[in-house]
Amino acid sequence: MSDPNQPKPTSERHVPVLKDRCINLLAPGIEAARQRGDSPVVIDATLGMGGHSEALLQRFPDVHLIGIDRDEEALALAGERLKAFTGRTDLVHAVYDEIPDVLRELGVTEVHGVLMDLGVSSLQLDERERGFAYSFDAPLDMRMDTSRGQTAADVVNNYSEEDLVRIIRKWGEEKFAGRIANRIVAAREAKPFATTGELVDTIRAVVPSGAAKTGGHPAKRTFQALRIEVNEELDVLERAVPAAVDALAMGGRVVVMSYHSLEDKIVKKVFQAGSKSSAPLGFPVELEEHKAELKTLTKGTEVPTADEIAENPRAASARLRAVERIRARRAA
Repeated sequence: MSDPNQPKPTSERHVPVLKDRCINLLAPGIEAARQRGDSPVVIDATLGMGGHSEALLQRFPDVHLIGIDRDEEALALAGERLKAFTGRTDLVHAVYDEIPDVLRELGVTEVHGVLMDLGVSSLQLDERERGFAYSFDAPLDMRMDTSRGQTAADVVNNYSEEDLVRIIRKWGEEKFAGRIANRIVAAREAKPFATTGELVDTIRAVVPSGAAKTGGHPAKRTFQALRIEVNEELDVLERAVPAAVDALAMGGRVVVMSYHSLEDKIVKKVFQAGSKSSAPLGFPVELEEHKAELKTLTKGTEVPTADEIAENPRAASARLRAVERIRARRAA
């Protein structure tokens, strides 16, 4: 009989979102490498607890995986989960916009697939002391990499009211940003914020109760905004998606799952730009160097099925996009 006080195995704690669809989308890129006689290399740029990577390594016995994560705890858990594939993996502590640096250090010139599963991971949500969740009290941290950087407490206690309004409105898309920022600044004068519970109580005091009927938990958007600010998530993403595309070999594919509109807009912009001709408007002939580099593989965004959401409720907001490299990179 299992001990309820012992943590569950990683495979039970983490259900990979859209796992089969992601692996199926990456498969043709792996096959293209084989046909050229290359050894397939795939990057899992947001390794997390390794669920997608495990499925990939099991299905493709010749794939070498480069797993990247900024969270050292996630890297350790994924390393344990992927121990059987040690000879075919390089697990790297880095942020995923550092793909060019990681590849350079590993001596890899191009890859045949890149997977990104954005946002906060199951591990980070489940570890209460990390402070990502508004549903229980914990230190106000929210760092994905606990070895460096400012915490959410630093932001709410030190940012000006103007800056708090800006990030809560921009990153959280919160229409009550002004009220929330004003109350935070007033409350911290009496006592600096230290826990998620203190912040939730402050937000509840100014967000109308009726807003929860359409917007969910009153603190949801503010917590999202703080998490994005603390981890510089959208700035990182704006660098990471082009870096992933640039790393692709011919026929290679990038698959990205996002969880809110701000992420998806960034992914969509990069993918659409690469999928269009760069010929000037009205140019009579499309020259070779003007042709699209990428082919879009999804019609808009794909979403999880009802069965997948039932198995893993956190998948409900997932939106998947994918592209394939069909032409060499344009000259800078």
